[in-house]
Amino acid sequence: MRRYKQVKRKEVAFGLDEWEIIERRAAAMNVKTGTYIKRIAVDGEVTFYDMKEVQPLMNALRTISNNINQIARKANETHSIYAHDIAIMQEEVSSLCRTLNLFLSTLQSSKV
Repeated sequence: MRRYKQVKRKEVAFGLDEWEIIERRAAAMNVKTGTYIKRIAVDGEVTFYDMKEVQPLMNALRTISNNINQIARKANETHSIYAHDIAIMQEEVSSLCRTLNLFLSTLQSSKV
Protein backbone atom coordinates (compact mmCIF):
# COMPACT_ATOMS: atom_id res chain seq x y z
CA MET A 1 0.00 0.00 0.00
CA ARG A 2 1.31 3.46 -0.91
CA ARG A 3 2.18 5.83 1.90
CA TYR A 4 1.76 8.93 -0.23
CA LYS A 5 -1.12 9.94 -2.44
CA GLN A 6 -0.46 10.09 -6.13
CA VAL A 7 -0.24 13.53 -7.69
CA LYS A 8 -0.22 14.83 -11.23
CA ARG A 9 1.87 17.84 -12.20
CA LYS A 10 1.14 20.22 -15.05
CA GLU A 11 3.23 23.22 -16.00
CA VAL A 12 1.21 26.26 -16.99
CA ALA A 13 2.69 29.41 -18.53
CA PHE A 14 1.27 32.84 -17.74
CA GLY A 15 2.03 36.16 -19.36
CA LEU A 16 3.48 38.85 -17.11
CA ASP A 17 0.21 40.78 -17.06
CA GLU A 18 -1.75 37.62 -16.19
CA TRP A 19 0.74 36.74 -13.46
CA GLU A 20 0.39 40.23 -11.93
CA ILE A 21 -3.38 39.75 -11.75
CA ILE A 22 -2.95 36.33 -10.12
CA GLU A 23 -0.43 37.67 -7.59
CA ARG A 24 -2.67 40.63 -6.76
CA ARG A 25 -5.75 38.43 -6.23
CA ALA A 26 -3.80 35.88 -4.17
CA ALA A 27 -2.34 38.66 -2.00
CA ALA A 28 -5.81 40.17 -1.51
CA MET A 29 -6.98 36.80 -0.19
CA ASN A 30 -3.83 36.25 1.85
CA VAL A 31 -2.93 32.95 0.14
CA LYS A 32 0.04 31.77 -1.90
CA THR A 33 -0.26 32.06 -5.66
CA GLY A 34 -0.10 28.28 -6.10
CA THR A 35 -2.92 27.78 -3.61
CA TYR A 36 -4.99 30.44 -5.35
CA ILE A 37 -4.48 28.86 -8.79
CA LYS A 38 -5.32 25.38 -7.48
CA ARG A 39 -8.53 26.55 -5.78
CA ILE A 40 -9.66 28.44 -8.87
CA ALA A 41 -8.90 25.44 -11.10
CA VAL A 42 -10.65 22.89 -8.88
CA ASP A 43 -13.53 24.86 -7.35
CA GLY A 44 -13.98 27.61 -9.92
CA GLU A 45 -13.92 30.22 -7.18
CA VAL A 46 -12.10 31.17 -4.01
CA THR A 47 -14.07 32.19 -0.93
CA PHE A 48 -12.43 34.68 1.41
CA TYR A 49 -13.67 35.60 4.87
CA ASP A 50 -12.38 38.80 6.42
CA MET A 51 -11.67 37.71 10.00
CA LYS A 52 -10.24 41.01 11.25
CA GLU A 53 -13.36 41.73 13.30
CA VAL A 54 -13.32 38.25 14.85
CA GLN A 55 -9.61 38.19 15.70
CA PRO A 56 -9.95 39.72 19.20
CA LEU A 57 -12.62 37.15 20.04
CA MET A 58 -10.47 34.29 18.77
CA ASN A 59 -7.53 35.55 20.84
CA ALA A 60 -9.78 35.70 23.91
CA LEU A 61 -10.88 32.10 23.28
CA ARG A 62 -7.25 30.98 23.10
CA THR A 63 -6.55 32.74 26.40
CA ILE A 64 -9.57 31.10 28.01
CA SER A 65 -8.49 27.69 26.72
CA ASN A 66 -5.00 28.17 28.09
CA ASN A 67 -6.41 29.20 31.48
CA ILE A 68 -8.66 26.14 31.57
CA ASN A 69 -5.70 23.89 30.79
CA GLN A 70 -3.70 25.48 33.61
CA ILE A 71 -6.61 24.98 36.00
CA ALA A 72 -6.91 21.34 34.91
CA ARG A 73 -3.19 20.74 35.47
CA LYS A 74 -3.30 22.28 38.93
CA ALA A 75 -6.45 20.32 39.81
CA ASN A 76 -4.78 17.08 38.74
CA GLU A 77 -1.74 17.91 40.85
CA THR A 78 -3.66 18.85 44.01
CA HIS A 79 -6.74 16.61 43.55
CA SER A 80 -8.87 19.46 44.84
CA ILE A 81 -11.54 20.40 42.34
CA TYR A 82 -15.24 19.67 42.33
CA ALA A 83 -17.07 17.97 39.46
CA HIS A 84 -19.76 20.65 39.67
CA ASP A 85 -17.15 23.37 39.01
CA ILE A 86 -15.87 21.50 35.98
CA ALA A 87 -19.40 21.07 34.63
CA ILE A 88 -20.07 24.80 34.97
CA MET A 89 -16.82 25.64 33.20
CA GLN A 90 -17.56 23.18 30.38
CA GLU A 91 -21.06 24.61 29.89
CA GLU A 92 -19.77 28.18 29.77
CA VAL A 93 -17.09 27.29 27.21
CA SER A 94 -19.63 25.33 25.14
CA SER A 95 -22.00 28.28 25.21
CA LEU A 96 -19.22 30.58 24.08
CA CYS A 97 -18.31 28.21 21.25
CA ARG A 98 -21.95 27.98 20.11
CA THR A 99 -22.19 31.77 20.06
CA LEU A 100 -18.98 32.03 18.05
CA ASN A 101 -20.16 29.36 15.57
CA LEU A 102 -23.47 31.18 15.12
CA PHE A 103 -21.60 34.41 14.45
CA LEU A 104 -19.18 32.78 12.01
CA SER A 105 -22.04 31.15 10.10
CA THR A 106 -23.49 34.59 9.35
CA LEU A 107 -20.25 36.06 7.94
CA GLN A 108 -20.38 37.39 4.42
CA SER A 109 -17.83 35.91 2.07
CA SER A 110 -16.03 37.55 -0.81
CA LYS A 111 -15.74 35.46 -3.94
CA VAL A 112 -13.08 36.14 -6.53
